[in-house]
Amino acid sequence: MSGKKGARVTEVSHPSLRQTDFAAFAALAPDQRYTQRLLDRTSGGERVGVSLIRTPAGQGSPEGLHTHDFEQVFYVVSGEMNVEIDGETFRAPAGSLIRFPQGIPHRNWNDEGASDTLHLAINVPAPAPGEPLAKPVRKPD
Repeated sequence: MSGKKGARVTEVSHPSLRQTDFAAFAALAPDQRYTQRLLDRTSGGERVGVSLIRTPAGQGSPEGLHTHDFEQVFYVVSGEMNVEIDGETFRAPAGSLIRFPQGIPHRNWNDEGASDTLHLAINVPAPAPGEPLAKPVRKPD
C-alpha cells in the first residue's frame, strides 16, 4: 500500500491498528463511566498509553483531584467537560485539547444534566507496570 492518490486500501489486521469497540459503549447504562484501553504496555504501547473514556453527566475523575507520574493529554471528542488544573477551573468543549503536566493536581467532571463526554486520554510516557495510574491529592482543610 502506498500513499499515492487512487491507491487501493483493503481491510487488514495489523498489530499497529487499534479499533474502538463501539458496541461496548452502546451497551453502557446511562450513568456508567467506561474506559476502553486502546494502547498500553500490554498491547505494544511501550512509550505511550491511549484510552477512550466516556464520562456521564454528574460524574468525573474517579480519584477526584489527583496527579500522575507522566504527562497526560485529553482530546474532547464530544460533550463539554469542566476541568481543574492546579487550582484553575475552565470548560472544555468538544474539539479541545487539554494538557495536564506531570505532577500537577487536576480533575475533570461533567455537570448534572449535561451531556456525557467522550475523550481520548493520552499518557506519555506509558505508565510503568504495577504503578497506580493516578495519585489522589487531599485538599487542605
